[in-house]
Amino acid sequence: MSARSDTSQAGSNPLVTVVLNGTIAEVGINNGPINLVNKEMLRALNDVLTELGARTEICCLILHGGHARAFCAGSDIKEFAHLRKDASEHKILFEDMVLRRLARMPMPTIAAIDGPALGGGLELALACDLRVPRRGVVMGLTESRLGGLAGSGSVRLTRLIGPARAKQMLFTGEIVADDQALAWGLVNRVVTDESALDGARELAATIASRGPVSNRLAKELVDAAQDLPLDAGLSMSTTAQQKIFDSNDLHEGVSAFFAKRQPEFKGR
Repeated sequence: MSARSDTSQAGSNPLVTVVLNGTIAEVGINNGPINLVNKEMLRALNDVLTELGARTEICCLILHGGHARAFCAGSDIKEFAHLRKDASEHKILFEDMVLRRLARMPMPTIAAIDGPALGGGLELALACDLRVPRRGVVMGLTESRLGGLAGSGSVRLTRLIGPARAKQMLFTGEIVADDQALAWGLVNRVVTDESALDGARELAATIASRGPVSNRLAKELVDAAQDLPLDAGLSMSTTAQQKIFDSNDLHEGVSAFFAKRQPEFKGR
């Protein structure tokens, strides 16, 4: 992989940084010491995701909390004072759109969680495909402590860990330690001897070494398995398999296997 290079000239915003490491994009939240979610940060993140989503050469995306104390501590509640009947217009709809854009990024995505991920912060992590926290980090959908609600987070959390555990987290607003999060399937692995970002980079490097067409189609099929009837999902899988056999990458992978060398996938 090539050396890391800042891509600010390609649309990065001070509130959201972008670094390319070969075919891996590292997106860092840069919104104060605890990375509060507000409209300005969401707008910057949306712009970055829109740009990166169109780049077919990117094989994996890592979302991290930069140098802040928290991955993301959730919404800036100072914005709530003037939000009532117009909350959908000024907050809810736009925030949900950005989270959906993150969830629907065509390449695999990883949340590298080096600090607390609370409320809207955990909702950001839940919109990623995989989650990698550092040992000792806490996570939680804590909105009920303020009488609030994790909207999209409630849905994504339930699909991930099941209704009973999701209800426990939502009703109590309690934080979850890394060992419990791992046991429940909330996270994929816990990093002990390095930062979560380093751990996510290792995982991303493995993902990026695999067939990018395969990984993008696999993401579509796994997501569809939660939304579609079985027969519709299997029909999608048939189409996806044909795309694989039509691709140059599959035949490169087979050639590399017999030649006992590493494949050079081109994403087509």
